[in-house]
Amino acid sequence: MAKSKKDGFQLTYWLQNLFLRGLFGVLLALPYRVRVPLAGWCVAHIVAPAAGYRKRVRDNLRRILPQMPKAQRDQMALEVPNNVGRSLIEIYSGAEFVDHVIDTPVLGDGFGALLEAQARGQGVILVAGHFGNYDVIRGVLTAKGHPVAGLFNPMRNPYFDAHYRAKIGQISQPMFARSRRGLAEMVQYLRGGGMVGMLIDQHMPKGKDLLFFGQIARTALSAAEMALKYDLLLVPVNAVRQPDGLSFEIIVDKPIARGDPAQMTQALNDSLEALVRRYPAQWFWIHRRWRWPAAPNQ
Repeated sequence: MAKSKKDGFQLTYWLQNLFLRGLFGVLLALPYRVRVPLAGWCVAHIVAPAAGYRKRVRDNLRRILPQMPKAQRDQMALEVPNNVGRSLIEIYSGAEFVDHVIDTPVLGDGFGALLEAQARGQGVILVAGHFGNYDVIRGVLTAKGHPVAGLFNPMRNPYFDAHYRAKIGQISQPMFARSRRGLAEMVQYLRGGGMVGMLIDQHMPKGKDLLFFGQIARTALSAAEMALKYDLLLVPVNAVRQPDGLSFEIIVDKPIARGDPAQMTQALNDSLEALVRRYPAQWFWIHRRWRWPAAPNQ
């Protein structure tokens, strides 16, 4: 009897999970300061070429930053997956990761406004990108007495997803799945004065056509819409990896002014873009952020 397409996917997912769990198991047995750079090297030199990530980084850079010299694009094709690999093993290090980054400085004009909102019981949405290591924000602020819940997309691989959820849950709680039930629970948490971290920089098929680096990037308006509907503070925040490759700075920008949801979301895109322009190798250029024919840069 012929195997179904679903059976083929299940076998692929099982093999992927076996490889990743084995790799992470070996890495986690090493000292933290060894495992993090080694994970970066493994992803940059083994995983990225096999998965086509290097090509995707180069293609995105040619489209968005065409003035960038080829040598720099080639270097970015190594540095970007290196940062991705470091971030993955850091997240998988759970409590050890939090212990390592707990003294991360929190900078920027928006931190005071965030604390004031929490003190008066107002909910806060922290909006980050796939930049540096976004889970530093949850871990550090929670450890400092300002709990940050997380919103996550369940992974397609069911074998890996259960293990991944358990690991990211060690950084902070609660965690809300991007589902009807999860979003309803998250709204209730926010209306009760909670703080939730969200990521905004992936292609959303039902999102709004906004700009990111002067090109159309379909972006969800949900963070801005919730902020308006439930009187929440909307704050751009990202964690910048430092030159040692192991430590960070958290940058909290000013809260986004209330207005039209599309304008508010564009302001979030602009805030992230400004940071990526300063630290281009720290953004996850491996994503298919732009799905449309390139338009002239603006």
